[in-house]
Amino acid sequence: MTHKSGFVNIIGYPNVGKSTLMNALVGEKLSIITNKAQTTRNRIMGIVSGEDFQIVYSDTPGIVRKPAYKMHEMMNNYIEMAFQDADILLLMTEPGLKFDEEWIIKKIKNTNASKIVLINKIDLSSQDKIVEQINYWQDIIPQAEVIPISAIKSFNIDKVFETIIDKLPESPAYFPKNELTDRSERFFAAEIIREKIFLNYKKEVPYSSEVIIDTFKESENIININALIYVERESQKGILLGKQGSAMKKTGTMARLEMEKFFEKKIFLQITVKVNKDWRNNENVLKRFGFDK
Repeated sequence: MTHKSGFVNIIGYPNVGKSTLMNALVGEKLSIITNKAQTTRNRIMGIVSGEDFQIVYSDTPGIVRKPAYKMHEMMNNYIEMAFQDADILLLMTEPGLKFDEEWIIKKIKNTNASKIVLINKIDLSSQDKIVEQINYWQDIIPQAEVIPISAIKSFNIDKVFETIIDKLPESPAYFPKNELTDRSERFFAAEIIREKIFLNYKKEVPYSSEVIIDTFKESENIININALIYVERESQKGILLGKQGSAMKKTGTMARLEMEKFFEKKIFLQITVKVNKDWRNNENVLKRFGFDK
């Protein structure tokens, strides 16, 4: 029996639905999904295996048009890396979105990887706009297959999957068939907390916050987790905590309940908020936070 395997890397601007798509394709919630832009900061792999295939999906941060921090530059580096190991590139966009990044288009045209353009959110657009967008991308990248989809409603996701299987190169599996992701349990614990921060706080606070898991101790019936949330200013720490810690209590409860679903175990979660001024511009701190991986 012929076996196919390959790396399928998803790129695009923030908030076009890349994380929603990967979670739909993998069948598990691996990437943060909120209605705020730039929630994905790292490259996250999701692995789907069958008897005669293995697809290694990679969700990347949204392309930052004008990097304001060293963190943004590192996020764009993950996109550069996505071109280097891709067997198939999924460029995700949506109707009416103007794509200004010439360097991305040039790289897509020059790569040897198979190319698929996904036009997401078609459930929110008119037929004319969708047709216009399909023609636009067929003209810009003639060698790409263009597929209109709705990731949130799972419309045409089967077609995306079939197209990927068709384009996968012949290869043995890269990972054990029972693996779901290359990321650790600590990583997902931190991502769950970070998602709840995005859901519960406004303005700059979610973007100025980073979550580090200090300890993760698992026993038969319970996982004890100590998490550190870093912010840039004392005022942000005050907002995160809320009056007598009420805001953080709500965030912690939401995170704990989701972790119990994700890990299928009881969770004891302790959260501490710390200030690390200008961490988004400090390369050493960013590396310590895992941004060079």
